[in-house]
Amino acid sequence: MDKPDVIVIGAGVVGLSAAIAAQARGLKVAVIDRTGPAAGASAGNAGAFAFTDILPLASPGILKKAPKWLLDPLGPLTIPPAYAVQIAPWMFCFWRACQPSRVAHSTAAQTALMDLSRAELEPFLTATGTLPMLRKEGNLQVYESDAEFRASLPGWDARQRHGIDFRHLRADEMATIQPGLSPRFGLGTFTPGWYSIADPKLYTLALADHFRDRGGLVETAEATGLRSIADGVEIVTAEGASRQAGKVVLAAGAFSHLIARSLGENIPLETERGYNTTLPADAFDLRTQVTFGRHGFVVTRLSSGIRVGGAVELGGLDLPPNFRRSEAMLKKAQAFLPGLKPEGGVQWMGFRPSLPDSLPAIGRARATHNVVYAFGHGHLGLTQSAGTARIVADLLTGQAPAIDISPFSPQRF
Repeated sequence: MDKPDVIVIGAGVVGLSAAIAAQARGLKVAVIDRTGPAAGASAGNAGAFAFTDILPLASPGILKKAPKWLLDPLGPLTIPPAYAVQIAPWMFCFWRACQPSRVAHSTAAQTALMDLSRAELEPFLTATGTLPMLRKEGNLQVYESDAEFRASLPGWDARQRHGIDFRHLRADEMATIQPGLSPRFGLGTFTPGWYSIADPKLYTLALADHFRDRGGLVETAEATGLRSIADGVEIVTAEGASRQAGKVVLAAGAFSHLIARSLGENIPLETERGYNTTLPADAFDLRTQVTFGRHGFVVTRLSSGIRVGGAVELGGLDLPPNFRRSEAMLKKAQAFLPGLKPEGGVQWMGFRPSLPDSLPAIGRARATHNVVYAFGHGHLGLTQSAGTARIVADLLTGQAPAIDISPFSPQRF
């Protein structure tokens, strides 16, 4: 390929979706990635299009839960002692984002991006030939006590104000949707508008194939820096060779902020290390995704098996994985789903790129309008991929974005 119009850095679901959207606008596009398509969080996520998940992680409620969670090294939220000092500035920004006025602002912005992403999803899947991979099986969030259920109600009230459909259920009603739950769960909430993909890795690889079939180039190279040049942007790589394009989209997930520093940006991106175990497909008769919110994990049916995963470990990019976290979730899943067969599982750990206010960074670099940022989606990269791709394509072609993107400004911190 001659000098492309656009190079996208990152071959995860956000980067490839943006590359396809730009390609559909008639641009000549290449993608580079340090390890290749679907090698990071896009491979091991829970596979959900969680359009109803409009409430930011940064909220007063999480501040109440966090102290108890942090006391459990295998619980829903942990910070390894070796990383505590390094993450302190990010945690201060997170604490500020928990103020009620900021939570309201983040919720409104998240809702707008969710609505756009939902509207863009099925046309995008149709255009890429991946619509058969979409599942509409809903999500069941379960509660162990009346107190836990009552504590969830303000969040459901907020969703109701934004037009999200859900139903609160008793145990007998839950059993018609998902048989086999432990009787310890007497209450639940079912959200029918919660979609999923058959397998997130296979979906992302299918996007890469679609992109290549239409003349796109996917290359393995590690971008380490960006430089503005007279006719575009130069990408510096760890291999020593540079790449040039008219424009660059930075969608490198948890590594994005390191690359953005070369343009003088200091974006407080942190890494939520997610863990899971994928069991064989016959491990349990799972009919909907089940969320065990108090324990910070979900159980999802994929075409490749039953995935048990979630939780948050704020531990950066360099500490070794602690797979006791996967084992702890699997042990709880056995208790919560008594018929679950725990044998034959494959463990995984991946990096979720997260900003303190739970909103992604989508917009132009300060140093040059020829660089567009699209990273920091946290748990919602798959969910927001089609909407982010639409915004990126608009920015690359000089059109007004479909929604107000000022809340997602990379410079807001």
